[in-house]
Formats: sequence, structure tokens, C-alpha cells
Amino acid sequence: MKQVAIITGASRGIGAAVAQRLAKDGFAVVVNYAGNVVEAEKVVTAITAGGGTAIALQADVADAAAVRGLFDQTIAQLGRVDVLVNNAGIMPSQLPHLAATDDDTFDRLVAVNLKGSFNTMREAATRLEHGGRIINFSSSLVGTLMPGYAAYVATKAGIEGMTTILAKELRGKNITVNAVAPGPTATALFLDGKSPELVERLAKMAPLERLGLPEDIASSVSFLAGPDGGWINGQTLRANGGMV
Repeated sequence: MKQVAIITGASRGIGAAVAQRLAKDGFAVVVNYAGNVVEAEKVVTAITAGGGTAIALQADVADAAAVRGLFDQTIAQLGRVDVLVNNAGIMPSQLPHLAATDDDTFDRLVAVNLKGSFNTMREAATRLEHGGRIINFSSSLVGTLMPGYAAYVATKAGIEGMTTILAKELRGKNITVNAVAPGPTATALFLDGKSPELVERLAKMAPLERLGLPEDIASSVSFLAGPDGGWINGQTLRANGGMV
């Protein structure tokens, strides 16, 4: 039986790249999506066309009951869960300074980014197979601390804290818990609302002088999910080309 990986928010962008990479690595993958079933099914089709195993399952990670259902359906259809990749997250295209951030923006960021990751980690802590992997998503903005990102960074810093603590709490289960913190990455989420000049400036921040690609981030996840990442635990890996 293949090992099984759930990737949240996997219908496009980094999540889709992670799903395709882990499928190539030999995992049966669950392409989780919140609302875009068409894009999720495209990812599944691409994986199965290449000889991999994949299914698409809908669940809003901000909803604890939906997350329980996601794990229930995965186990019912694929038999087990070995890896959880907490990729689902949101970043509004326009982020004001803290004093101008409205309640709805703050509450939605917390609900999806922080509570969503909490919901899936809580479920994984009791349902992953022995030797499993939990891989969360932070952001290198936690390191750069740029103005305008206070609420977003607060959610990602919280994820880094939970990552290290959960790694310690899972002592004895041989389950590792780590986070990947991408820098600027060429996805629709990142490019939305940004001028070409701003994109170019952000690309030049890293010594490697380019934006990351979704495949770059997927490679980091692949390492942490695979056998070579087994001694890495409770850490945040900043995959950003040396930006910070």
C-alpha cells in the first residue's frame, strides 16, 4: 500500500506543485481544495496521467468538522494518512498598515492561516501513521518583517511556534513536524495586484536574484517528507534564495 499525503490548498500554485512532486515521489496524494473543484481535478488528472495516484477532496480548513471529514474520507478511500502538508492559506492583495487593518481582514487571516493549520495539525497528531510527517507553511516575511504585513505575519509566526511545540509533544510517535517558509514565489497569489516594477524589486532581494518557483518549494517539501529528512524535526526551513 502506498503512503498517503494530504496537501491542503492544492488546486493551484505551490500546493499543486507539491501534490505533483509527492506523487512523483511515490505517494498517493489527496488534492484538498476549498472551492475550486475544476482546478483540483486538473491536478488530479495530471498526476494520474503520469501514472500516479490522486484524489480531490473538498474541505475548508477553517472548519474543524470539515477537516475531520477530510481525514475520514482519506482513510476510507486510501486506507491511511502518512503526511500532512499544510499549504492552504490566504494573503489579501492589498495589506494596509496595522492601524488601518479592518476586523474582517484580520479575522479571515486568522481563521484560514492559523486556525486552519491548527485544525489539521490537531487531527494529524492522532491519525497519522507511526513515522509520519507534518509539514506546515510559514513565510519568510516572518524574517523580513516588512510594513503592511502585521496581521499576515502574526498568523505565520504562530504556525512556526506551533510547529516546534507539536514536534516536542509527539515524542515517541516518530512523527516529525517542520515548516517551510517560502520567500517571494511566482504564483498567482503572490503576483496578484503587484506592478511589474514591484515584482522585479522583490525578485532582486535574494542574492540569487530571481523569484522562487513553485517547484523550488515543492523540492523542500519533498526533502522533509522523504527518508532523507527524517532527522529534521521542529524546524523552519526558509526556502527563499538567501533573502533572509
